[in-house]
Amino acid sequence: MKKVVKFGGSSLANAEQFQKVGDIIRSDESRRYVVPSAPGKRFDEDIKVTDMLYGCYDAASKGEDITEKINAIKARYYEIIKGLGLSLSLEEEFKKIDEDFRAQAGIQYAASRGEFLNGKIMAAYLGYDFVDAASVIRFDKVGNLEAEETNKLLSKKLSKSQHAVIPGFYGACADGTVKTFSRGGSDVTGSLVAKAIHADIYENWTDVSGFLVTDPRIVHNPEPIEAITYRELRELSYMGATVLHEDAIFPVRKEGIPINIRNTNSPEDKGTLIVESTCKKPKFTITGIAGKKGFCSINIEKSMMNSEIGFGRKVLQVFEDQGISFEHVPSGIDTMTVYVHQDEFEEKEQQVIAGIHRLVQPDFVEMESDLALIAVVGRGMKSQRGTAGRIFSALAHANVNVKMIDQGSSELNIIIGVENRDFEKAVRAIYDIFVLTRI
Repeated sequence: MKKVVKFGGSSLANAEQFQKVGDIIRSDESRRYVVPSAPGKRFDEDIKVTDMLYGCYDAASKGEDITEKINAIKARYYEIIKGLGLSLSLEEEFKKIDEDFRAQAGIQYAASRGEFLNGKIMAAYLGYDFVDAASVIRFDKVGNLEAEETNKLLSKKLSKSQHAVIPGFYGACADGTVKTFSRGGSDVTGSLVAKAIHADIYENWTDVSGFLVTDPRIVHNPEPIEAITYRELRELSYMGATVLHEDAIFPVRKEGIPINIRNTNSPEDKGTLIVESTCKKPKFTITGIAGKKGFCSINIEKSMMNSEIGFGRKVLQVFEDQGISFEHVPSGIDTMTVYVHQDEFEEKEQQVIAGIHRLVQPDFVEMESDLALIAVVGRGMKSQRGTAGRIFSALAHANVNVKMIDQGSSELNIIIGVENRDFEKAVRAIYDIFVLTRI
């Protein structure tokens, strides 16, 4: 069995955290490939190493003396090395970084050094091979990942290593210019490594025990999600849930490799398993609740709209021409409503209204602002009758006025529109009826 394990910055912030990570890796011999992030914050007021590197490079680009800033970064790493009892020296690496910063090697190169140096320490601590991500993860000249070439390079290199550390977050162009991932960071690296070695599982270790049914800032101590499908995850992330970026999911999803989100500080917790599909019944009818504030609706009314070919296309063309993307478009026989982000729409609202009048000659156009959208997502909703009815009942009981309800054809999600001021109340009401009381 082969596992790829990725550890976030908070999991590697100091020597004590490193030791926890070491214990986790050594407790399972199948954890053979490790992807580390740069050291994160040791305490609330602390600075992440990546931010220290940005500051140092900025000073170098202005021609300032960076000796003090380099020494501060060096101190962070030697504190970890000393705490782990290693005899490792990073003097050559820091000498090269100092020279490259002064020579303006690039901001992406600067940002990548946090992971690079942490990878060196991790490899020395575990006794694993160190594989520089710049040699195996390939970008084109404009910074797009070359997935096929990367997979070939990774597969070839890692086939020669039974155990390896591959720093996250960066790669390089064919000419050696270092590039960083714009989204997903080290999570993407872990996913690419998992695909290349045909891993049985990709463990993503962070500071939380997987995903929660809803936002803990709204509901106190919400239940964890034991298993979630990629489709459910996509729906929740689309509505603002803080989850893995799509770029980090795609490589393993394509290969059918499950992702396990685990907690470095509570390794006994099972975390959340992300899978393509599963026969396991969810613990609750719903898998998760997520949502966002700050929407507005544009309601267009026109008699006999349903018989007018191209009506919907013309309306959406107006939004496209103004560079505005829409979120939802519920419609009736003589009405069509478009939900958009309020901050995007406000500056162009009059152009949009004029465009709608010009293209479709509506009877009436009405707008409403300060709305929130909530997604109730769950594969268990298909087999349960009356899910929408229970949502309506819960919201009515909580005195929340429903502005819109829209169920996807997949029966995987239901979107509810409410006023911004009722957002938190609505989320709590839905959580209560499906998770706490389970009526």
